Amino acid sequence: MSVTLWPLRASRMVRAVPQLPDPRTVTFILAEVTAWMPVPIWSSLLRVKPTPFMLQVTRLVKQYKKFRAVNDLSFTINSGEIVGLLGPNGAGKTTALRCVAGILRPTAGSILINGYDVVTEQAKAKSGLAFVPEVPSLYELLTVEEHLKFVAMCFDTLDQFDLLKDELLDRYDLTEKRNDLVATLSKGMRQKLSVACALIHNANVLLFDEPMIGIDPAGARELKDEIVRQRNSGACVLISTHLLDTAEKLCDRVIIVARGHKVAEGTLEQLQHLSSREGQSLEEVFLALTEPSENPA
Repeated sequence: MSVTLWPLRASRMVRAVPQLPDPRTVTFILAEVTAWMPVPIWSSLLRVKPTPFMLQVTRLVKQYKKFRAVNDLSFTINSGEIVGLLGPNGAGKTTALRCVAGILRPTAGSILINGYDVVTEQAKAKSGLAFVPEVPSLYELLTVEEHLKFVAMCFDTLDQFDLLKDELLDRYDLTEKRNDLVATLSKGMRQKLSVACALIHNANVLLFDEPMIGIDPAGARELKDEIVRQRNSGACVLISTHLLDTAEKLCDRVIIVARGHKVAEGTLEQLQHLSSREGQSLEEVFLALTEPSENPA
């Protein structure tokens, strides 16, 4: 493994970061690196344009040769709202999230974050965005605290780093591991670090892909409380999960996708009515809307 010293600011160096691309062409979205996007990540950016929605996805398509993973997907999320993105395996949930995060370039359609297009105004769009992937992709030769500082530097928010770092380290049980290398962390602690990185720059559009996977019950409870805190502070949150009981309790409404298409969208009560499952759980509603009928008329 080659190790490079990478200058991030004029007088600062981050040590022992393996195989990082040219900093002038890096977009850092919570440990997901997309080198094909030329974004000057250290510049001060205007984060919000007047718009009725914090997140607006319009007729999103993602095509892989002959396979269409996402097909004509549209939805909006307002400030102060938690929305669940639900669907069977292979429905296109993660692909859609990675398009919203700017990791994948859409084949067609548009994605606006705080009023900015994630493709044509990527730097401004991503300045208010945080993405927590299902499998954290972290820099193993940075310590926990260095990782948080690195993310703050990338988003040019070092002025608030000292105010937030100790609170986040304590909240996610990372204080005793602040000087440990990421390479030594368990899967659950890596996931907690990924979540802490999502919160270190005060993003107002938060994306979570299966965030509870690998986290212990106490950590999962804290994460759910954090998501509610973010909603109550005015952020918009989009969560992809297979934990339907969690989605039922946590989300203000849900979007159900299958085979790349949006099948339904709404509150639990609206989906109960749509599926003729009044009074039943989200699990029963989900199965009714996504499973093919075994007794067609």
